[in-house]
Amino acid sequence: MRDRKIFHDEFRPLPYWWEKAPPLKREAPPPAEVDVAVVGGGYAGLSAALQLARCGARVAVLEAEDFGSGASSRNAGLVSGGNYLGKGLKGLSAEEAAALLREASGALDLIEDIISAEHIECHYERTGRVVAAAVPAHHAAQEKTLDRLNRLADAQATMLPRERQREEIASDAYSGGMIVNRTGKLHPALYLHGLLAAAEKAGASLHSGTKAQAIEGSRGRFGLRTTRGTVRAREVVIATNGYTGMLTPALRRRVIPVASYLIATEPLPEDLAASLLPAGRTLTDSRRVLRFARMSPDGRRMLFGGRARFTPHAPEEAAPVLHRFMSAIFPQLGGYRITHAWCGNVAFTFDFLPHAGVQDGLHYCLGCNGSGVSMMTMLGRNVANRILGAESAGAFERSSFPTRPLYRGDPKLLLPFVGGAYKFGDWLDRIRAR
Repeated sequence: MRDRKIFHDEFRPLPYWWEKAPPLKREAPPPAEVDVAVVGGGYAGLSAALQLARCGARVAVLEAEDFGSGASSRNAGLVSGGNYLGKGLKGLSAEEAAALLREASGALDLIEDIISAEHIECHYERTGRVVAAAVPAHHAAQEKTLDRLNRLADAQATMLPRERQREEIASDAYSGGMIVNRTGKLHPALYLHGLLAAAEKAGASLHSGTKAQAIEGSRGRFGLRTTRGTVRAREVVIATNGYTGMLTPALRRRVIPVASYLIATEPLPEDLAASLLPAGRTLTDSRRVLRFARMSPDGRRMLFGGRARFTPHAPEEAAPVLHRFMSAIFPQLGGYRITHAWCGNVAFTFDFLPHAGVQDGLHYCLGCNGSGVSMMTMLGRNVANRILGAESAGAFERSSFPTRPLYRGDPKLLLPFVGGAYKFGDWLDRIRAR
């Protein structure tokens, strides 16, 4: 049962972002034949469609639900610039790691270029991010990565000592951290609306409520059976990310959908709201069970998220957990209520890297690993360029896209084990820090 004390009378189990930018319908039936069919209407699919249509290709985007129903308008709107690859770089050569960091850094430039060129009003700001250290050992580990991030990803990062922490976060819950200046924030649903409008203007055809049920044939002569008829295409792009299903079982085995939960507070007193993240930055932390936060575009609400659960639950069930996490970091928010709670699927991979490439003749861009705004926009563009004649889909087109024996894409057994291990690791870090 809900803890009524934390829920506002006008509580809605829907994304806060949908107040200004709800999901969009495009109800025309898809054409019988196109050059490229794109499956999935999020950032990656629309970015690919925009580039393809601009270059003269006949392209149709097939979206099973309404445009904006998935993670592209359910995330926190944090825009990375190459600073998040961490675990994915372990074991790679210096050359491989450098190539990935440089390309991921360029995703921020691409986002900014698209927003500027297409005049997308989505409250974009390059404000920087505080990556807070949960324990002193994490701060020391961050310091070791600083030079590489600045040299290869142009992160413009500096260390934040604990004694200056309150200049950035109105909290004593952390042990300092790192400030990554080359990052941004935006309204994710308005950005999606802008991408959709740009793709449509360029000539792409967009089709909501059109679920692809089967793909037959091979490159040059694919047939996609959908809930609204068959579409023939020379090329197919799979851009389903955390919602990858049995349409592509080989790709489904390579991504792990993880539910990411968020809450929005009621409007806060102006002075309190201004004090929480006084430099206007976004906040993430170094825990394995991640927390993240930002202020709403109008600066009046705290938007707080994290891994309240590792498997899908109703937003109302996860919201009390997030409220508890938020209140532990910001005790001054403990008495304020929640107006919105929601979740969306993040796609992780076994090597913690995003991937683009070709599988069984199908182009794909999958596995944002929590940085979907920038990475999926870039990977969609890169896959489009490959179809248009580029040699590859960039540094993230790698020779291996790993899976695990017995894993078939259903994480019900995997995620509780992973969640338990992450929680134990965070607990152990706290014990060692005492």
